[in-house]
Amino acid sequence: MSEDELSSQQLLQAGKLGEALAAAESEIANKPDDTGALYCKAVAERYLERHEEALETLAQLKALAPQYARAYQEEGHVFRALTQPDRARASYQQAVRLNSALPAAWRELAALYRKAGDAKQHAVADAEYRRLAALPPELVSVSSLLQERKLYKAEKLCRAFLKKTPHHIAAMRLLALIGMELFVYDDAEFLLESCVELQPDYWPARLDYIKVLHRRQKFEKALEQARILRDSNRDNRLYELTLANENVAVGNFDEALDVYDRVISEHPDFDQVHLSRGHALKTIGRLDEGVESYRDAYRARPDYGDAFWSLANLKTYRFTETEIAHMRDYVERPETSDTDRFHFCFALGKAYEDRNEFVESFSWYERGNVLRLAGVRYDPDRAEQSMALQAKICDETLFRDKAGLGSEREDPIFVVGLPRSGSTLLEQILASHSLIEGTMELPNIIATAHRLNGRRLLTEEARYPAILAELSGDHLQKLARTYLEDTAIHRKDAPRFIDKMPNNFLHIGLIHLMFPNAKIIDARRHPMACCFSGFKQLFADGQEFTYGLDEIARYYRGYVELMKHWDHVLPGVVLRVHYENVVAHTEEQVRRLLDFVGVPFEDACLDYYRTERSVRTPSSEQVRQPIYTQGLDYWRNYESSLADLKSSLTPELNEYPDLLATARS
Repeated sequence: MSEDELSSQQLLQAGKLGEALAAAESEIANKPDDTGALYCKAVAERYLERHEEALETLAQLKALAPQYARAYQEEGHVFRALTQPDRARASYQQAVRLNSALPAAWRELAALYRKAGDAKQHAVADAEYRRLAALPPELVSVSSLLQERKLYKAEKLCRAFLKKTPHHIAAMRLLALIGMELFVYDDAEFLLESCVELQPDYWPARLDYIKVLHRRQKFEKALEQARILRDSNRDNRLYELTLANENVAVGNFDEALDVYDRVISEHPDFDQVHLSRGHALKTIGRLDEGVESYRDAYRARPDYGDAFWSLANLKTYRFTETEIAHMRDYVERPETSDTDRFHFCFALGKAYEDRNEFVESFSWYERGNVLRLAGVRYDPDRAEQSMALQAKICDETLFRDKAGLGSEREDPIFVVGLPRSGSTLLEQILASHSLIEGTMELPNIIATAHRLNGRRLLTEEARYPAILAELSGDHLQKLARTYLEDTAIHRKDAPRFIDKMPNNFLHIGLIHLMFPNAKIIDARRHPMACCFSGFKQLFADGQEFTYGLDEIARYYRGYVELMKHWDHVLPGVVLRVHYENVVAHTEEQVRRLLDFVGVPFEDACLDYYRTERSVRTPSSEQVRQPIYTQGLDYWRNYESSLADLKSSLTPELNEYPDLLATARS
């Protein structure tokens, strides 16, 4: 290969800086969005001491790829060369937030913290650098690939390393982390359990073991492991807080709050503990105390966007002028991280919404959604294909051939739909019944689907849902038993329980095969109200389709079409409940719900807002209030900004029953 044929990366690695720069510029001319060429160009410019040009190149790169961690690391190197330590530190911090497997960024952060006299942060950064430096080069690469979500490449490299070096604890842990990202939780649990058995004092593996147990809803076991971790070093705040968080998971709120209070008394500037304490207090209905904890979180770290969003997410909190000015200041600061920035944007959207300044409010919601969408990996085409595949595979023939093969148990009641559709209200009504237990948005059905799908490249054909046709009655009953066993932690004595994961509408075919006697309720809300409410909600996890009006409209259309399919192939299996009808005719709809579930009417279901239970969704405070009509067509306040959304939803709007007039009367 001649020198002219070498890529900019190859020339850069050979130390031929001028030639590398010229090659990168040529590559960018041919492909302006070539992130690799832009990165090489910036590195070459830095080595050639063309620092301002390097910063311009990196600005282009970050605009194209906001999650490209190495761009921030390189920016840190440039600021370090320009003797701008504060800006260098901010860039390195963002780099390791995006990819914690960057040894150079940790090394430079450690040096900067040492010079600044910050012993605590220096110790953290230096420990991370030393940990990465001690790993074999292959595992550093695996760590970086994992952080960049190049999962199949990471898995291939990690397995190759383990083949040469069996039972390497760090490699086993990394393979488990890859499994967790691929939702293969059973494999991840086995690997991490093996790690802690082989090397009990390898605390990173035990910490990850707790995480996978938590994700599999094995909360009691996770709590047991958290106690072991905490007892290994009672001075380690992370271990103590892990124990507190697992206490929250099993409902031991007093124990968790004791830990939070003790840590805060010793370290009042520990911002994340204030936030966790606020979440726990909100969940159990101690709202005033929760508000003060959220305020303490942003007092400890003024750029803590999540603290402000947590206040906004209460739905009842009203920001002061000082708080709004504070958010507007920090959202524009260059050192504010993207994560804090989009939290500020959503909080400002709510702040101006509460002031009836709807145009200003929408501008902040829109800005926050753009930032959030850039940081998630959502493909609307794949989402539509997934729904279409369910309709294609799960036909009348499948259900006729598999009729009655699943479990006879009718314990679970599935409430499905889209987020912000009134599902939490239906759950609270049902959970107020003496025979029904409220739980949470359980991920078990989705995890079952992932296990059935197996490991595959994104370009490979999906095994699920086609594999449903191959499942025997024994297999279906085993899936049902596993589901009941894994969700038992959320239940007490009631014979029935609610699984309120809205996304389960995608898996109604799987649910019906596993539990042919289970009741399924579709919570439906007016298309504009549902979509806009989702758009202005910043979700803790998942629901990536909500971060764009076009994306959410397409998803809503797909949801409606798939529910029509389930109605056709499984007539009478799904009860549709319109939110507007619940508001207009509460008792009638409550009786309809209870009749469908098969339990007698109880007055407590009408007084659902008096029921004391922990509620973990964004509607937690709203369902502690009586029915109110203000939110039915609240989206009309933003109608001037929603013309495109309205146009996209025209067929769904024409088909939706006219319930609003009755509900408001």
